[in-house]
Amino acid sequence: MRVGVIGAGSWGTALAIMAARKGHDVYLWSRNAAVVDSINSDHVNSLYLTEAEIPSNVRATKDIAKAVEETELVILAAPSHATRGLLSAVAPVFQAETVIVSATKGIEVDTGKRMSQVVAEVFPIESRPRFVCLSGPSFAKEVVEKHPTAIVAASDDREAGSIVQSGLSFDNLRIYTNDDVIGTELGGSIKNVMAIAAGMVGGLGFGSNSIAALITRGLAEMTRLALSEGAKIETLMGLAGLGDLVLTCTGNLSRNRFVGHELGKGRRLEDITSDMNEIAEGVKTTLAVKLLADRNRIEMPITNEVHAVLYDKKPVRAAADALMARPLRVEGIGSEV
Repeated sequence: MRVGVIGAGSWGTALAIMAARKGHDVYLWSRNAAVVDSINSDHVNSLYLTEAEIPSNVRATKDIAKAVEETELVILAAPSHATRGLLSAVAPVFQAETVIVSATKGIEVDTGKRMSQVVAEVFPIESRPRFVCLSGPSFAKEVVEKHPTAIVAASDDREAGSIVQSGLSFDNLRIYTNDDVIGTELGGSIKNVMAIAAGMVGGLGFGSNSIAALITRGLAEMTRLALSEGAKIETLMGLAGLGDLVLTCTGNLSRNRFVGHELGKGRRLEDITSDMNEIAEGVKTTLAVKLLADRNRIEMPITNEVHAVLYDKKPVRAAADALMARPLRVEGIGSEV
């Protein structure tokens, strides 16, 4: 197949490499001229996954229309806040039979829209591409280093999900399918907020007891909101929910966990993010998740405390103390933390 990848960060680059290893012709878009030049001339990304060799059947381009025209698969791997604008720019060259694969784990901040909803709004129904959400526990570095990895392709269109499953599964990358786009998108997004919280716990110097409690109650919180939006509980207990949550809350390669850890150590958010090479989606996603929770009247104490630290300058220790001081509850998905 001809595959287009929008976004040459770590995950976009990793997916381009995996598609190329499968034997597809891949066009990788980046707005960064230096990245495009280094991929085409030296077969490496000069900014992201710099130690990974990029196959010769990956061609980088600054022309986004060239990256998506006449492609069977278009993989979206740009930050969530940029997705609507990028799609609007290339919508005229899309074909209705194209499958859009969203690898973006975020929610549009201003609207609370998931990426599937953004796609539905950008494309008129008569020319709307088929949509698949690709999510699950997957650090880009480990994928290209051939660590066994299992993720999920979610779609309302069974054929489209199968195309992505067979088209991108290769060697160490195993892709399952499901029909729960809502749960898969929300699981991949909300877990980034929980990863910031887990990082804060670690940054404060707390140990495994605290992290385990945070992950478990974070899963309950994530599930409450996802179910209110129409997700299936099986999805939240699977790779796109629990699997991705555990990875992002505990793995040293997690950017969101890193942000929380540095906050817990007392650094300012502005200083942390200015030193980072890539975006931690959870910082903006916290705004969107709180928007959805308030809209649906879902109690999400962990999200509220992360929001207070990020945007109201609340001390991390005070946020942790606030969670521990909440009224005692009966444990359950429907109960509060």
